[in-house]
Amino acid sequence: MSRACELTGKAVQTGNNVSHANNKTRRRFLPNLVNVTLISEALNQNVRLRISANALRSVEHRGGLDAFLAKASEKELSQRARLLKKQIAKKTAAQVAA
Repeated sequence: MSRACELTGKAVQTGNNVSHANNKTRRRFLPNLVNVTLISEALNQNVRLRISANALRSVEHRGGLDAFLAKASEKELSQRARLLKKQIAKKTAAQVAA
């Protein structure tokens, strides 16, 4: 399982630990990933995702998973999230047409 957020694409970054003596050793900055279950109103189902805490705040701010995915860029999303975005778009288009 990769250490990357499924919604924002936030992943591991690398850098240096710098001591008081200015010694530099390599280190990793890991994203704060959490397993969450989000509700999709359009699909009427629960969706389990591994997202960063920052993405969870963004989802809540935008008004839920459906609204977040509608605005999200395709290149940032994981394969599962892209599929979910297409399903939600298809469902909402069918509801508007009806």
